[in-house]
Amino acid sequence: MNKFVIRIFLISFLFSINGYTQSKDSLQRKQITITKISERPQIDGVLDDEAWKNAAIATDFVERQPVNGRPIPDSLKTDVKIVYDDLGIYFGAKLFDPNPELIPRELVERDQIGNQDFFFILLNGYNDRQQSLQFIITASGVQYDAKMTNQGEDNSWNAVWYSAVNIDDDGWTAEVFIPYSELRFPEKEVQVWGLNMEREFRRERNRYSWSHIDNTKGSFSIYDGEIYGIQNIKTPLRLSLQPYLSTYVNNFDGETETVLNGGMDLKYGINDAFTLDMVLVPDFGQTKFDEAVLNLSAFEVQFAEQRQFFNEGTELFSKGGLFYSRRVGGVPSGFPDLEEGEVIKNFPSRIDLINAAKISGRTSKGLGVGFFNGITKNTYATIENTETSETRKEIVEPLANYNVLVLDQRFGENNSVTLVNTNVLREGDFRDANATALLLDITNKSNTFRYYSYLKSSWVLTDSTKFGNAGRIQVSNISGKHRYTGSINFRTKDYDINDLGFSSNTNFINYYGYYGYRLLQPKGAFNNMNLNFNLNFNRRLEPDLYYNYNFNFNSNFTTKDFFAFGGGFQTTPFGENDIYEPRTEGRYVEQPAYYNPWVWFSTDYRKRFALDLDLEIVSFDEKNRDIKSFGISPRFRFSDKWKANARMNVSYSTNEQGFIGRQDDEINFGQRDRNTIITSLESQYIFNTKMAASISFRHYFSEVDYHQFYTLENNGTLTPNPTYENVHNTSYNSWNIDLRYSWWFAPGSQLTFLYRNAIDSFFDEAGFGFKENFENLFEQPQLHSFSIRISYFLDYNKVRNVFQKNQVDTEIGSRLPRKMNLGMDGFRS
Repeated sequence: MNKFVIRIFLISFLFSINGYTQSKDSLQRKQITITKISERPQIDGVLDDEAWKNAAIATDFVERQPVNGRPIPDSLKTDVKIVYDDLGIYFGAKLFDPNPELIPRELVERDQIGNQDFFFILLNGYNDRQQSLQFIITASGVQYDAKMTNQGEDNSWNAVWYSAVNIDDDGWTAEVFIPYSELRFPEKEVQVWGLNMEREFRRERNRYSWSHIDNTKGSFSIYDGEIYGIQNIKTPLRLSLQPYLSTYVNNFDGETETVLNGGMDLKYGINDAFTLDMVLVPDFGQTKFDEAVLNLSAFEVQFAEQRQFFNEGTELFSKGGLFYSRRVGGVPSGFPDLEEGEVIKNFPSRIDLINAAKISGRTSKGLGVGFFNGITKNTYATIENTETSETRKEIVEPLANYNVLVLDQRFGENNSVTLVNTNVLREGDFRDANATALLLDITNKSNTFRYYSYLKSSWVLTDSTKFGNAGRIQVSNISGKHRYTGSINFRTKDYDINDLGFSSNTNFINYYGYYGYRLLQPKGAFNNMNLNFNLNFNRRLEPDLYYNYNFNFNSNFTTKDFFAFGGGFQTTPFGENDIYEPRTEGRYVEQPAYYNPWVWFSTDYRKRFALDLDLEIVSFDEKNRDIKSFGISPRFRFSDKWKANARMNVSYSTNEQGFIGRQDDEINFGQRDRNTIITSLESQYIFNTKMAASISFRHYFSEVDYHQFYTLENNGTLTPNPTYENVHNTSYNSWNIDLRYSWWFAPGSQLTFLYRNAIDSFFDEAGFGFKENFENLFEQPQLHSFSIRISYFLDYNKVRNVFQKNQVDTEIGSRLPRKMNLGMDGFRS
């Protein structure tokens, strides 16, 4: 099997290179040459400074959405002046509007974009058409920044830059200064950077770009234009510190605890390309709460990363899918050995992180290098003897070292070959793990076909070694109205990357086909239309077994009034042999065919009131077995400063069948009804561009009522088991409220107040009424937490300039006549 996969991978590699080398580049890049200034403009949103008078002007914007390729109308003329000096690059954008009083200006928090016009800049210092830095300024003055690649954007990246906006009788103006310390570019005398700029005209939901982006083929960044004229600039020393102080007052079940923390984040530019990020004595206590669920599936729940350090600048580390950062500081990997009469009194929910660091960057030759290291503490469970009440501690996670190494070589315009390695080393006899991936991503020069392959391997070392493989070969047509994809991928049964990655189903081979049709230009009543058809055929690898055949159709439409709607249908017409739900190697359970239609719609978000609605039904080829789901999400904008949106999801599952446990070497299943209701509310009040208050609320309720039990037979069928007596009925609640106030009192610096209330309840009963359920919930121990956190951004260059200025002032003062040398109180000394 492994030899066959490697051969296929090598054939795919050669085929990909052949497709890359046989095509010609037909893209013509837009260009602008800018000049250096000697006097800095004041960043105030008014372009009346001397620096702007002879500046180069980027103009002739072209519509990208919805009518791709149409010139911008004269009434919306957009002119962008660009200059540079020894400190950074400046943009002065004049965005004309015939009705400036109608420009939408909703205030939102940083790194959010609401109902408003905006102007954004994409800069690529290495001009490789694969990764850009994105800087957006909205008509209300809110900043948004991100790293953009051809795979998407990472808006957790935060830079310190300066901007101002102004609305006048002609439209609005955006003035932006981006220091070189926030950019990445090679150490060369003459620079050529990639550049694109866009304008959002929100009233009509039109998007205009400076360098035209052809939506018939290729990815966004390959259409970058170029900036010429930048020369003799130097990368400043990129060193910044962000010390923090935080205090927490936590009350749980009547016991109050006060915690004081202090630490620091550090960023250091090793050279023009590489950056070191470190978090020393980390504090993640104010991250958003996880959306807990009652999990009855065969796999763990994958939660989103909420910690800023692990979210920011991770585009390299996400390649290959081997790094799931929640493993670092996550749940302990061990479990204590209990002696007779012992119970677990306290089992830690997470592991404390000592520190973490990452180095990432890309050379002028296109080689991206990423290295991550995290170290966690010894973690102990508390065990109590029920007879003597004595307690002892046992280690459940030793001192552990987590490492990720990524080498990503780009070539051509949109191609890369990547090597990823992760490893976890734990002290003592605990398990160690290693995973490696080789990835190839090729797009031909005409940007019509993409070839993608990978081969992954995992090693887990305990008392014995477990080795597994995974691989994929994929070819896609990525141009025109008609697009298609074909792929084969597999995972062997011992493939396991869960020490530092996340994987669920294994031991399968999948054959996949896709066809899609899309509108490239508005037609009739529609601005957009996408029709997608997917086929999946899956088999178990060892031993060979039919798993399932799945057909999926989904669609989405947007009308010219910006009413969006869609729907789809999914089915497994021949049923399936579920190889995972029995949770025992080699076993499977037969599941009937199902038919799953759904519909949804979303109204125009430009309106004060908008509504999202979705309906879904799953009907099985089994009497009285189905799932009905309904979701509704209204949102209302009270003003440009205050908005709220709610969400309710309701799901009723009748006569579903699932694993409940093992007894006397038998695998037991239960037939159950499951009802789940999720309610959430979020609201923000934005005082100004630097100050905001918000509330986040979520209540999750799920109850499970069992009414028949079965024994799983070797042939995958279920036999009724009337003698089974264990109770598995469940009612689970999760309640969370966050009240947050944030003040960005200086660039990169923030003060946050947070009140948090959290409750969980778990009962082995079902059928509570609404009132009784909440009475039971609020009888449980509650967490009340109040915290304050302040962080301050210190840039080395600014601090140095302040000290140098003070030194100059002191020297000048010492040379003044004595009668002019004044003391600190203002009188002569």
